[in-house]
Amino acid sequence: MNIKNRLKVMLFLQYFVWGSWLITSGSYMMQTLGFSGSDVGIVVSSFGIASLFMPCLMGIIADKWVSAKYLYVLCHLIGAIALFFAASVSSPMIMFMIMLINMLAYMPSISLSNSISYFCLDNQKIDTVTTFPSIRVFGTVGFIAAMWLISLLKIEESNTQFYIASASSLLLVIYSLTLPYVPVEKKESQTWISRLGLDALVLFKQPTMAVFFLFAMLLGAVLQITNTFGNPFLQDFKLIPEYKDSLVVQYPAILLSISQMAEIGFILAIPFFLKRFGIKQVMIISMLAWTLRFGLFAFGDPSPFGFILLLLSMIVYGCAFDFFNISGSIFIEKEVNPAIRASAQGLFMTMVNGIGSYVGSILSGKVVDKFTSIDGIKDWQAIWLVFAAYALLLAIIFYYTFREKAK
Repeated sequence: MNIKNRLKVMLFLQYFVWGSWLITSGSYMMQTLGFSGSDVGIVVSSFGIASLFMPCLMGIIADKWVSAKYLYVLCHLIGAIALFFAASVSSPMIMFMIMLINMLAYMPSISLSNSISYFCLDNQKIDTVTTFPSIRVFGTVGFIAAMWLISLLKIEESNTQFYIASASSLLLVIYSLTLPYVPVEKKESQTWISRLGLDALVLFKQPTMAVFFLFAMLLGAVLQITNTFGNPFLQDFKLIPEYKDSLVVQYPAILLSISQMAEIGFILAIPFFLKRFGIKQVMIISMLAWTLRFGLFAFGDPSPFGFILLLLSMIVYGCAFDFFNISGSIFIEKEVNPAIRASAQGLFMTMVNGIGSYVGSILSGKVVDKFTSIDGIKDWQAIWLVFAAYALLLAIIFYYTFREKAK
């Protein structure tokens, strides 16, 4: 099996593990374990907490001391054990601790999987911009496959989903041991800054990279908004009598899964757009797609025409997410010194899924509360229009502040 196919299998399993529980574990905790909404919120907060420092820390270790391959194996071994024990937990606080351990291991594995992929492709003299998106798309396929497997087996409210995730993570551990060795950057003389792995922070001295990382954080907040409130928004249509029995209300998760399906096509389009337009235009396209995502939500509903708007919102999500997240990762790979490859990818992950995720969850919650009446009815149209305006404002500011290097 050539290296491209081997990386496809790695990324398929990487995201299959996540898709096995991420979307459905909330239903399991609330319906089966009887957790309150606040309890579930605390458990889910482990995502942002882990992303604040672990991807960057593990990236530093991978660059300086331990091969990214073996760190990757260790992360998924810890994750497999944590997910196995999560299946037998019934206490909210213990569940939070177990899932925090799992996310402390899983979140850095995402950036490590990127670093491993980039090294293997570079080692084979394969162009990452052209090739990586077609490999990364198998991660999205893995996530969708896991979602549909859990749904078809009707175990959305069962602890079996954690056992499946655990077994998948263990399978990935075994498979990863067969991947090529990723060497650690060796230097005879190093400053203390280099020894501590802080040399990736010098990227902030470059105006282009500083602005890029700032907007990566701000777009990370946008991602958290759609992940947190997309499902509650669709479920709230049950409060409208003519929509209470609609497919949108009955199967909101399946409708949302179309967003992941749309990612496949847009991932494959990334090489064309990056080479033709450059990272600045691609990022602006992403921000405008986020504006459309929220704007279409604002006017969508389960009626025939409204459903088309909801469906279009799911489709543009693929562009909004991929053109920012995956293109950003490729941009960093092409701009930074290979000696700090893993550290830079970890820093990107920290800005997006750590700081951005935390800021997004706090501020978006305040916006939702602002447009919630005393009796608990939410003005979703106003909420989504606020988020759409935020994304549009980001696009305008980014256009005037980001200066892409001439190629």
